[in-house]
Amino acid sequence: MSEDKKTLFINGKEVEFTDEINLLEVIRKNGFNVPTFCYRPDLKPFGACRMCVVEIEGRGIQTSCTMPPEAGLKIQTNTEKTRRIRKTVLELLLANHDRECTSCDKSGNCELQKYAEEYGVRQIRYAKKKEYAEIDDYNPSIVRDPNKCILCGACVRACEEFQGHAVLGFANRGSKTVVQPIAGKKLCEVDCVYCGQCQAVCPTGALTIKSSVERAWGEITNKNKKVVAQIAPAVRVALGEMFNLEPGENSIGKINTALREIGFDMVFDTNFSADLTIMEEGTEFLERLQTNRDLPMFTSCCPAWVRYLENLHPDMLKHLSTCKSPQSMFSPVLKEVLPVKFPDYNRENLVVVSIMPCTAKKAEAVRFEFSKNNILDTDIVLTTKELGRMIKEAGIDFNRLEVSKPDSPFGEYTGAGTIFGASGGVAEAAVRTAYEVATGKALDNIDIKELRGVHNRCRDVEFNINGSKVIVRVVSTLKEAEKSIQEIKAGNAKFHMLEVMACPGGCVNGGGQPKSCDSSLIKEKRAEGLYKDDKSLPFRKSHENPDIKKLYEEFLEKPGSHKAHEMLHTSYTDRLKGSYKDFS
Repeated sequence: MSEDKKTLFINGKEVEFTDEINLLEVIRKNGFNVPTFCYRPDLKPFGACRMCVVEIEGRGIQTSCTMPPEAGLKIQTNTEKTRRIRKTVLELLLANHDRECTSCDKSGNCELQKYAEEYGVRQIRYAKKKEYAEIDDYNPSIVRDPNKCILCGACVRACEEFQGHAVLGFANRGSKTVVQPIAGKKLCEVDCVYCGQCQAVCPTGALTIKSSVERAWGEITNKNKKVVAQIAPAVRVALGEMFNLEPGENSIGKINTALREIGFDMVFDTNFSADLTIMEEGTEFLERLQTNRDLPMFTSCCPAWVRYLENLHPDMLKHLSTCKSPQSMFSPVLKEVLPVKFPDYNRENLVVVSIMPCTAKKAEAVRFEFSKNNILDTDIVLTTKELGRMIKEAGIDFNRLEVSKPDSPFGEYTGAGTIFGASGGVAEAAVRTAYEVATGKALDNIDIKELRGVHNRCRDVEFNINGSKVIVRVVSTLKEAEKSIQEIKAGNAKFHMLEVMACPGGCVNGGGQPKSCDSSLIKEKRAEGLYKDDKSLPFRKSHENPDIKKLYEEFLEKPGSHKAHEMLHTSYTDRLKGSYKDFS
């Protein structure tokens, strides 16, 4: 062993290690595979499932996810003992598992199913002990099926480590142990914000996205309906993973074509309304700066963040921008403008389907604030994964599709709109426009890299606007946002704008995206794809978008106008009062 290198041995092969936190990372880095249910690179090691056991000379059986690497260790990953332990674990899990795999939403993408196949588990030697438990599907975003839970604890840790409050937790002891919301309540009865990170890390079908696929097919096949789609920024750099494309590869042109082949009448890009959001939010931010009113201003694009404030900090709602999210801006624009442009479209026959990387968008869509005359602005929300499923159901060969552009009259969008999908993107887009509107001067460099970073969960960047110091803070995860809230309440906050995205890394890592639990670099590659798209576009600032200018000229007058406020702004609710209900 070289003195200037740290090495250990895996299955007889000498390998080098550096700063890996555990043996499992070293093993995977060097091309060996050890199965695990409970380990996720972005979460703290837990060692609950015992699937990642290895045999170490002189130390016996150890869980590789909890043991740090040491020089000289001799590790065997595939011995008779390790295989026997893993197979026994699988049998015990399957004994108490609802094994109706063909009707499970995770079928074909379930880690328990995968490992049972790999380890040749054909018979279960243990008797089933658990009683059937009620399925919780009473909210618009997430389905919780306790009968498929394997007690790995990944969801519990994701909720606590990412969002900072224990919506899910372990209850009871021994063979009666379960994972559930507090006091056995339903998710809709506790402070769940529907971010979907719990189901994203779940290795089985215990937590899944509440599907709207059949509703979407029903509208598409209804000849009396006009069905249009809007596609969020982060979808374009993730959907391709479901068709063996690399993470971060921009497939928006193929997505546009796929939606038309599925049967959508028109296809639009939510990047357009991200630009629209910047026009309204930038105007609002500058007005608050000038009047020193309700600062810092919070961004309002993330529905999980909005719900978090409504549930836990209603006294902070005055800081929240009154702007709707890009989804909830675009839908009323479509329902008001398309009937004017196209005689065969009207509010009653027009169905708006949004394709989002986010499960919380499903809950946002059914808010009463985002409806008119009891007709929802956004009729259906499909996640990235649900769209992928529809493309497969339709028998479309995604990789062979030609590329196409979105439809008019909202076909143009800017790079500022596309970067909304990454943490820091909303703030960067806002600064690009607010700075130029306020100063009348062009930014020296519109690539504000200090605001970027999917792994850094809090960063402050200072700008000089007309001689005044303006500090913009970017955070991802609600746990990090809570620290900023406490700074404000203590009177110590020095920042003027706070961008919050509930999912670590932003929408590129949203709860509705395809997941790869083996790599924490996936979200980084997706973000890189968005910034690459930004650089390739002819317009990179929202106020330069010609279709945005036309919308204001024809319908909205100017940013911040009375008409704009009626259609594009909203108010929020103190949910602690307990009287709020939505369409769900």
